[in-house]
Amino acid sequence: MYRTMMLKSVDETLVGKNVELAGWVNTVRDHGGIVFIDLRDKSGIVQLKTYDDSLLTSLTKESVISIKGKVVLRDLETINPSIKSGRVEVLIDQLRVLSKSKAMLPFEIKDSMKVNEEVRLKYRYLDLRNDKMQQMIKLRADVAFETRTVLRALDFTEVATPILTVPSPEGARDYLVPSRVHKGKFYALPQAPQQFKQLLMCSGVDKYFQIAPCFRDEDPRADRLTGDFYQIDMEMSFATQDDVLEAVETLVEKLFSKFSKFPFNKGPFKRFSFKDAMIKFGSDKPDLRNPIIMTNLEDVFKNTTFSAFKNKTIEGFSINASSQPRSFFDKLQALMLNEGAEGLAWVRVQDDGSLKGPIVKFISETECNDLKSKTRANVGDDIFVIADANPKTCYKLAGLLRQEVGDKLNLIDRSRIEFCWIVDFPMFELDDDGKIAFCHNPFNMPKVTLDELKTKNPLEIDAYQYDLVANGYEVASGAVRNTDKDIMIELFKIVGYGEEEIQKRFGALYTAFQYGAPPHAGVAPGFERLLMLMLGISNIRDVVPFPMNSRAQDVLMGGPIEADEKQLRELHIKLRQ
Repeated sequence: MYRTMMLKSVDETLVGKNVELAGWVNTVRDHGGIVFIDLRDKSGIVQLKTYDDSLLTSLTKESVISIKGKVVLRDLETINPSIKSGRVEVLIDQLRVLSKSKAMLPFEIKDSMKVNEEVRLKYRYLDLRNDKMQQMIKLRADVAFETRTVLRALDFTEVATPILTVPSPEGARDYLVPSRVHKGKFYALPQAPQQFKQLLMCSGVDKYFQIAPCFRDEDPRADRLTGDFYQIDMEMSFATQDDVLEAVETLVEKLFSKFSKFPFNKGPFKRFSFKDAMIKFGSDKPDLRNPIIMTNLEDVFKNTTFSAFKNKTIEGFSINASSQPRSFFDKLQALMLNEGAEGLAWVRVQDDGSLKGPIVKFISETECNDLKSKTRANVGDDIFVIADANPKTCYKLAGLLRQEVGDKLNLIDRSRIEFCWIVDFPMFELDDDGKIAFCHNPFNMPKVTLDELKTKNPLEIDAYQYDLVANGYEVASGAVRNTDKDIMIELFKIVGYGEEEIQKRFGALYTAFQYGAPPHAGVAPGFERLLMLMLGISNIRDVVPFPMNSRAQDVLMGGPIEADEKQLRELHIKLRQ
C-alpha cells in the first residue's frame, strides 16, 4: 500500500472519507496519549493523528511511511491557516514504515539553507528536501519547458550536439577524455557547441537551439560553476545582430514575466559599446541599478604638471558623500591600494564652489574648475579620481570603486533587474604575456574589411560581439559569425596560427565554409545565471541540484578519484609525479 494522492489534495472536501497517503515524517509530537505526525511530500504537509503512542518507539523524523486513515475536521483551536490542509487531519488506522531514517540527522531539513555548504553538499539528498530547494528544482524544469515553448514558437529547431569532441579555444581549459581505442589520443568535452552550431547553419537547419551542457575547467566563483553548466545555445542563419538581440529579448521577457520574483525592464534593452561601458561604468558587465556614471578626465589633465595624473588614463565621478565619516574615505583608499592602485584622489566642493582635498595644491585652478564641470559636481559633492598608466587597470579600479561607493551609500536598487546589451567588443586583446590574443570567440566577424584587417592595429579592431548583462552579471554572450575563409585565415594569422594550424584545429568548419555557408549569428544565455536572477540569489551552486564545491570537488560522490592501474593501462596513460 503506497500513496494514492498527493498531500496537497487533502482538504475539507475529503472529510469523512478514507485515504491512503505516503511521504516523509516531518515532525512527531507526543501530547500525552495523543501523537501528532506531520507527513510531508513535495506538494505539502498533512497532520496525522493517532492515540497509539507505541508508534513513537520506532518512528523517526525523515522516515518514509505510508498510512491509511479517515479525514476529519480539526478542532477550531488547532486549525493551521498557513498550510492548505490546515483545517483537517487524518486519523491513522494503519501505518507502515517503508524506510526508517537514522534518529540523528546531519542537520534539520527546514534549516538546511543555513548550514555550512560542505555539509549541505555532502548530504545533498537531504538538503534538496528543503522547500526552497524543491522550488528551485521545479523552477529549473519550468524554465526549461518554457524556453523550449518560446523558441519553438519562434521557429527554432532543437538539435543535440556531441559530448565527446575535440578541443576548441573557448577561453578556458578543456576537460580531456583519453581514448582506449586510439592510443595516445584524447577527446575533449565541449566548452560550448560552438563549431557544431555553426556547422548546423551550414547544414541548412536555419534556426537552432538546445539547452546545452558545457564543460570548462575553470576556477569556481559565486557566479561561475566549475565542471559542467548549461546554456541556452542559439544560432540563426541569414540573421543580423539586431535579429539575434530581438529574439533574446523576446525569450527573456517571456521567461522573466512568468517566473521572476523581481520587476525588470522590458526590451528593447539599452545598448552600450564596450568602450562606452568601460568609460561610464569601468566594466563590460555593469550594474545599471547603480546610478553612478563615470567620466573620462584625460582632457581635464592633458597639460597637467601633477605626476600622478600625467600621461595616465583617468576616470572619475561625483557623488554626495558629505554625511560619511572620514573612515569611509580611508576604507576606499585602502581598497584601491589593496587592488593595486597607486592611490585614490578625492576632493569636496565647498560652499563657495572651490575644491578642498589633498590633491588641490598640485593641480591648477583651471583644472579644478574643469574637474568640477566635467563630473557635474555640485556644492557638497565629493569627486573621486583614479588614474593608471594601463587603461585596462584604470577601468577595472574605477569600476570597483563605483560599485563599492554605490553599495556603501545604499544607492543600488536591489528590488529590480536591469538588463542591457554591451556591443562592439574588441576583436583582440593582449594576454598576460603581452601577446595578441582573441578577446572572445575566434569565429566572430570583425568590423573591418580584409584589407583593413591586414593593415590596421589589431587592438583597434572591433567585432560584432555582444553580451547581455543584468545586475553586474554577464547573462549571455554571442556574435555575428565570420564565414569568410580568407578573413578567418588572416584573423588566426594575427594571433600566430598559420592556415595549416587552422585546418588541423578547425578542419570541419574551415572546409564547410568552402561549400556555401550562409551568414549567421548566435548567442548563448547562461541557464543557471538566468535562474540566479529570477530567484535573487548570489550563489550559483544553489540553482544546481548536484554541484561541485568551491574547490572543484564532488563531496557527495567523492570525486575526483584516483584511477587504478588497470584502467590507466587500458587508456595508455602513465602518471608522472
